Amino acid sequence: MKPALDVITIGRSSVDLYGQQVGGRLEDMASFSKAVGGCPANIAIGTARLGLKSGLVTRVGDEAMGRFIREQMQREGVSTQGIVTDKQRLTALVILGVRDEDSFPLIFYRDNCADMALTEDDIDERFIASAAAIVVTGTHFSRETTAAAQKKAIRIAKANGRKVVFDVDYRPNLWGLLGHGAGESRYVRSDAVTEHLKPILADCDLIVGTEEELHIAGGSEDTLAAIRSIRAISNATIVCKRGPMGCVVFPDAIPDSLDDGVKGPGFPVEVYNVLGAGDAFLSGFLRGWLRDEPLETCCAYANASGAFAVSRLLCSPEIPTFPELQHFLKTGSRHKALRFDEDINHIHWATTRRPQSDTLMALAIDHRMQLEAMAKEVGAPVERIPDFKVLAVQAAAKVADGRPGFGMLIDGTYGREALFRAADHPFWIGRPVELPGSRPLDFEGGGSLGARLVEWPVGHTIKCLCFYHPDDPQELRERQERDLLRLHDAARRIGRELLVEIIAGKNGALKSDTVAGILQRLYDLGIKPDWWKLEPQRDEAAWHAIGKVISANDPLCRGIVLLGLEAPENELEAAFAAAASEPQVKGFAVGRTIFNDAARRWLKGEMTDEAAVIDMASRFQRLVDAWQRVSGRAKAA
Repeated sequence: MKPALDVITIGRSSVDLYGQQVGGRLEDMASFSKAVGGCPANIAIGTARLGLKSGLVTRVGDEAMGRFIREQMQREGVSTQGIVTDKQRLTALVILGVRDEDSFPLIFYRDNCADMALTEDDIDERFIASAAAIVVTGTHFSRETTAAAQKKAIRIAKANGRKVVFDVDYRPNLWGLLGHGAGESRYVRSDAVTEHLKPILADCDLIVGTEEELHIAGGSEDTLAAIRSIRAISNATIVCKRGPMGCVVFPDAIPDSLDDGVKGPGFPVEVYNVLGAGDAFLSGFLRGWLRDEPLETCCAYANASGAFAVSRLLCSPEIPTFPELQHFLKTGSRHKALRFDEDINHIHWATTRRPQSDTLMALAIDHRMQLEAMAKEVGAPVERIPDFKVLAVQAAAKVADGRPGFGMLIDGTYGREALFRAADHPFWIGRPVELPGSRPLDFEGGGSLGARLVEWPVGHTIKCLCFYHPDDPQELRERQERDLLRLHDAARRIGRELLVEIIAGKNGALKSDTVAGILQRLYDLGIKPDWWKLEPQRDEAAWHAIGKVISANDPLCRGIVLLGLEAPENELEAAFAAAASEPQVKGFAVGRTIFNDAARRWLKGEMTDEAAVIDMASRFQRLVDAWQRVSGRAKAA
């Protein structure tokens, strides 16, 4: 039977907390980035990103960090069937930093942690047999119970004709050879560890390690002698990682020189952080090896993946996706520091974003200026606006009923409580940053844009409305373009999705090529938002021109949502019909058409909360039905 999975990794899983102040001591770190860590967890993510079907066997705590690991694995497409929740122990943590190009301090918080409580009972025979290969890792041979778990997995794999991969993953302090402060140390000679690992080698099909790791596995500090010692025990393909020199592979007899093994191209890059590079390397190697690619190709995938990792800050988040890897192998980069390559960074960002439904139907209640004016008109205090926005969330939730593909646009000015309540539902959430009605574009709140955005939940999309027309005065256009560039840079640096809303028709003629030309200009500047929000166009030709620009400049764009501009429902349905034939149009984000009447009557005290919710829900539902009707016809055609 063909295996359902390509690979299952076994062992460590932790949460990495990376100090963001590069060049400082851990003692002085003031803020941290959070990511999944631990060699097997990293490799599970890395192989999934590179197109393999992967799974993970580990334990996590019954707390937020453990749930984060499980949820991130699901987002990455990794099977979580083998992840056990440990009710008694906490998820492991690692504190890491970059001091300089040679020093990468780290502290392991692994005292009685969840993953080191893995037992034979956690190894499910059917799950292990479902993969073409398993990866066992060095740290989990350091204790009797975890070693027994991995040995059981090896027996199951061999009995089912599966391959066994051994990542030596030697951390001396996790074997009890060094103290807590020596987490950075990669090698201490230990005959006891060597003897402990020797029985494992015979059952392996692939053995991977740095020169120092092969020293510990082979029991010699002469690399060639250590590899020969391993070969005397095992017929496995042996991969020796050599840092900036790439790697060398020994599939058969060991030659007289390390340089006589099989090699692939190397990729000299600036070293920013070596932590996690080996996990990216093995992910790349497995992408080729498990697909029966030539060893030279496996080396190229591995070396390039490792190059990406050392050129970036974190571990698992920095491992490339296969489209990213292919782009790099085909075109290379003009930057030795790959983190500065905008084309590669965009592919990485766009192929690692959180999963999103292909359709987006959103109720927009991010209006501030309009609701303030309405409240003033009917004599209601603006302090009531936040309560109405909570009712809008209830209306949207009533229509969505927990289904994917629904969302809301909510502001932080009057919508703070609405944002909290929207988080109770699986909504896509967008938040505006523009000063309402500003032209030229200005941002609400003043001060540092990035400092404010970093406080937003990671799932919130930045939304920015810009009134832009190609016939605007040059000074106006240039100022707005500068601010959009600044916003785009801030969004990418802090890892938030960006929706750019362009309204051109209020400030000039809207021809069939007007908006397409605006988008091309913004793409030429390097602005690549995740979403576009656009006004209804004159005809299908205008939409196809827009779609052509997006496809040519950013085929990874999430797509377009239509805005409503307070149009009546029948006009919006006609606009939907005109747009639905363009595949880049994914749905709509409409506000006043849905809430205007209810807001006015509710603010005047003529409508109850329940009636307002029902009214908005019915209007939203009619637009949902209209979009699904016309988009369904477009797909059928």
